[in-house]
Amino acid sequence: MSAGDPRPFAGVPVAIKNNRPVAGMRLTLGAEFAGDFTPEYDHNVVRRLQGAGFIVVGTTTLPEWGILPTSEARRFGPTRNPWDLERTPGGSSGGSAAAVAAGMVPIAHGNDGGGSTRIPAACCGLVGLKPQRGRISLAPEAGEQFLVTDGMLTRTVAETAALLDVLAGPELGDASWAPPPPEPFAASAARPPERLRIAATTVPALENGQVDPVCAQAVTDAAELMSELGHQVVWEDPPWQVPDVLRTFTASFGPAICTQIAWMAMMQGRQPTEQDMEPLSWAIWRLCQGISSIEAAGAELQLQSFARAIVTWADGFDAVLTPGLAEAPVKLGTMDSCAPEPMKAFARSGQFTPFTAICNVSGQPAIALPLFEREEGLPLAVQLIGQPAQEGALLALADQLEQARPWSDRRAPVDELVKAGA
Repeated sequence: MSAGDPRPFAGVPVAIKNNRPVAGMRLTLGAEFAGDFTPEYDHNVVRRLQGAGFIVVGTTTLPEWGILPTSEARRFGPTRNPWDLERTPGGSSGGSAAAVAAGMVPIAHGNDGGGSTRIPAACCGLVGLKPQRGRISLAPEAGEQFLVTDGMLTRTVAETAALLDVLAGPELGDASWAPPPPEPFAASAARPPERLRIAATTVPALENGQVDPVCAQAVTDAAELMSELGHQVVWEDPPWQVPDVLRTFTASFGPAICTQIAWMAMMQGRQPTEQDMEPLSWAIWRLCQGISSIEAAGAELQLQSFARAIVTWADGFDAVLTPGLAEAPVKLGTMDSCAPEPMKAFARSGQFTPFTAICNVSGQPAIALPLFEREEGLPLAVQLIGQPAQEGALLALADQLEQARPWSDRRAPVDELVKAGA
């Protein structure tokens, strides 16, 4: 870096979630089993960020193997929400969200396999976009992944759009990729949208799921705001309360988690033992040993059928509005991955975040926006779901909402963090 550096983000610090390789930095995935494994290469997102001028200043915490929507890995202890130190910053990109919300870095990397960028954004008052499946390459390891995509935690929609322009696009060897946009995402985001037809719902994608009235009211308030902006908002009940969908998702999500464990086992030259992992991780690892290839393929086929139904329903709207979370950011310890019955923590996570994994299954872009605040001062987010491969249109709507109700000047009580020694 020097004076006159033409790179658009020359000298800007960035943190990388510690489940993507950064050459020369320890890669733990939040797990004891990873030890001090240090890769000698960069992940695609790291290379692209560095190519744009960003300086990687460190890596951020996550739950072990990125399983839970709270970041309390046994190896590193709990990561705290800068808005309330007794609550979670979300997960699995919780360390990145906490770092941005606390002002440690202006932006940070995350990724999203069931909401892991949008959940922390909702907990910490940030913008979190899950791009279209295949938009950001998983190189150099995976050619494609059904559920997971990378992204960033930012304070504004404009930042998110500019960063998507940096990260988007295929790499040689990718098995599939999203179609290129007609123009840069930043240009699309800056253009006010025409009148849109938007579906609003507070129906969770979980049988017997409950939604905090405050989270439901945020959807009503956001719907009213969009109506004032000239959009048509209709209330709909989506077809996503399918029996056993959480079990089917687990049958696909579990092998995705276990693939990471198996990869680390290859790096370490040995198989994990029960002592190497938190009880929840061990339970999922053991569960995957009992899933046959036919069962795993069948689960993914069921999810693809579910995805087709959701995308077909959503095709009648320009965007879908939902709560960001079903409740306030939960207190630390609410989901205990080391409890005697650890799978209960996984089930509890679905009650907390019943609106996010839908879009990992359907592949659609979705974004968490910190439009409101709870009475206790915590951020209160809504989620917007866009049309397939239409991140530009989704970002334009998101930016319009931000201009109408700005949030970027809200800051976590940093003075209180300093006093607490956080």
